[in-house]
Amino acid sequence: MTNSTSAAQKAAGAGGAGGAGTAPRATGDPVVRELRRFNRFYTNLIGALDYGRALYTPYTLTEARVLYELAHHERVDAADLRTSLSLDAGYLSRLLGKFEERELITRRRSERDPRRQRIDLTDGGQEAAGLLEARSQDAAGSLLQQLPEADRERLVAAMRTIRTLLDEDRAPGAPAGPAPEVTLRTGRPGDLGWMVERNAALYAAEYGFDLSYEALVARIVAEYAEHFDPKRDRTWTAELAGERVGAVMCVRDELPGAARLRLLLVEPGARGHGVGGRLVDTCVEFAREAGYRELVLWTNSVLSSARSIYQRAGFELVGESEHHSFGQDLIGQDWRLAL
Repeated sequence: MTNSTSAAQKAAGAGGAGGAGTAPRATGDPVVRELRRFNRFYTNLIGALDYGRALYTPYTLTEARVLYELAHHERVDAADLRTSLSLDAGYLSRLLGKFEERELITRRRSERDPRRQRIDLTDGGQEAAGLLEARSQDAAGSLLQQLPEADRERLVAAMRTIRTLLDEDRAPGAPAGPAPEVTLRTGRPGDLGWMVERNAALYAAEYGFDLSYEALVARIVAEYAEHFDPKRDRTWTAELAGERVGAVMCVRDELPGAARLRLLLVEPGARGHGVGGRLVDTCVEFAREAGYRELVLWTNSVLSSARSIYQRAGFELVGESEHHSFGQDLIGQDWRLAL
C-alpha cells in the first residue's frame, strides 16, 4: 500500500504538534494569540509579504535587508551576514549569486581571513540600496504622518518595550511586565570612581581578570578626567530605580577624526532592560553630533553580550589578535563604526 500522507500533513505532525491530517489546534494562551495577531497586523501594515510591490522595487524583504547591511557597513563578509540576519548559508549564497548576476555586488577573499568571502556593493548596488532606503523612509513617514506628537511618543515607547522584552540577551527570569524605566545622565562627582570599582569587581567575578585590569581602568579614567574636553568627551551613567546600573565613555582617539568608546558596563541585575543598547546608542549619537568621522572600540571575544550590542549598533569587526592580559589568554578585537 502506498503512503498517501501529504508533506503538509507530515509537517503538521512533526514534533508532537498534532497527528497527520488533524486540524491545527488553537492555543489557549492569550499572550500567544495576541502576539500572533500583532505579527499578522504588522506584516500586512508594512507589506512584508509583497515587499517589492509595496515599495515599487524588484526586491524581496530579505534582499532589501541584505542590501541595507552592505550599504551601512564598510566591510562585510558573507559569514557576518549569515550571523547578523540568521540566514541559511545555502539560501544566502544563492541570493548573493543573484546579486552578482545583476552586477549589484562583487565577491572576493576577505583580507581578515582568506577562508571568508568579502562582499562589496558596486555603484549599481549602492544606487539600489539608496533607492530602497529613500522609499522605506517615505513609507515609514506615511505611516506616522497622521499621528499626533503625543501618540508618536507612545508608539516609540511601545516599540522600545517590545525590543527590550524580546531581546535575545534578556536576562532569564526578568519580569514580563512593563520594563522599569532606564534613565541616562552625564557624569557627576563619584561616577568615575564607581566605574573603576564596578569594572574591577565584575570582570574579576565573571572572567577572572586580575589586578592589572583594575589598574588599566584606573589609568583610563584618570586620563579622561585630566584631559576632559566637554565638546569632545563624555561619560554617561545609566540608572534603574535610582541606582547606578551601567556606564560608558566616549573620548578622543589618537586616530584623526576618531572617537573611542570605552568601559561599557552593565550590572548583572540590570541586564535584559536594554541598558547596554541605550548607552551605546547614546555614545554613537554624541560622537556623530561632535563631528567625529568614526567611532572605534577594543574588546575581547569572551564578552559575547557586549559584542552583540556593538553589532546591532552597526559596528564591524576589523581585526583580531591573541594576547595574554589580566591573567588570561584572550582574543582582542577591534571594532569600527563609520559615522
